[in-house]
Amino acid sequence: MLQGHQSWVFNTPPVVLASAAVGGPFEARGALAADFDLLHDDLYMGENSFEKAERKLLEEACCKAMEKAGRNKEEINFFLSGDLINQIISSSFTARTLSIPYLGIFAACSSSMEGLALASLLVDSGAARLALTATSSHNGAVEKQFRYPTEYGAQKPPTAQWTVTGAGAALIGREGAGPKITAATIGRVVDMGISDPYNLGTAMAPAAVDTLQAHFRDLGFDLTRYDLIVTGDLGRVGHQIAYDLLSKQGLEIPADKFTDCGLLIYKDEQPVMAGGSGCACSATVTYGHLFNRLRRRELNRILVVATGALLSPLSYQQKESIPCIAHAVVIEN
Repeated sequence: MLQGHQSWVFNTPPVVLASAAVGGPFEARGALAADFDLLHDDLYMGENSFEKAERKLLEEACCKAMEKAGRNKEEINFFLSGDLINQIISSSFTARTLSIPYLGIFAACSSSMEGLALASLLVDSGAARLALTATSSHNGAVEKQFRYPTEYGAQKPPTAQWTVTGAGAALIGREGAGPKITAATIGRVVDMGISDPYNLGTAMAPAAVDTLQAHFRDLGFDLTRYDLIVTGDLGRVGHQIAYDLLSKQGLEIPADKFTDCGLLIYKDEQPVMAGGSGCACSATVTYGHLFNRLRRRELNRILVVATGALLSPLSYQQKESIPCIAHAVVIEN
């Protein structure tokens, strides 16, 4: 199970029985709209606050994943989820609705892969037969908490990123049809002293590089093993930094095999500055677009390295730097 210092290899690789991605109006105009199971045309989604709208997104993604797998909530042993709103209330309130034994997690925008790794660990170890993992973010709710309310209309620098409005969920089981989770590398916190919340790609890139180095060191894999290596939400700025740092360390990934969820989700003409971000960025791209490509056999084996900036409004106000993390999961047919 444990291999090297911080990686897991699953003896009986858990199966992604079903997954679902739900998005908002901006995502409906994006490059991956066809890979969403449900898209809304209103940021409020019939609710009276952005926070309640995010909870609705998360509930919809979870229910859709269960529906696609032909399972009901009574069959599921554990629900793992996290989000960006204070005290992960979107996840906790969704757990209240689902009434499934719940493990709340927080890894900021890397929560999708932390949840997927932990759900796979539970299933592979025999601690669960079925585990549901999910995460969400909402542009209006996140902007209000971490920056300025959208109504304020603050101008953003080119290094800023656009928080994805959406949710992703995946149901993990011991056997069945679907992509398999074969290994995972758990990241460590890396802090390079950056404190600008409008430049998170630069802050998170070293964490992605650190986890990738650990992954290849622990497992002894080479780059040719993967059809695609995808980082979480580094955006244009962070993705280029990660590429340069990896090259300096001797990990020269071919450009056509190295991309970023924050670069994939939107179209070039959309005003997203450096690209997409938020918990839903890597969740919707992985649980929607990438899983669909795996099921169509366009890809055989991928490595998803979701990144997260572990700041809070309080830490920013106290002028703390931004600690970052990245978790990697191997998904294959």
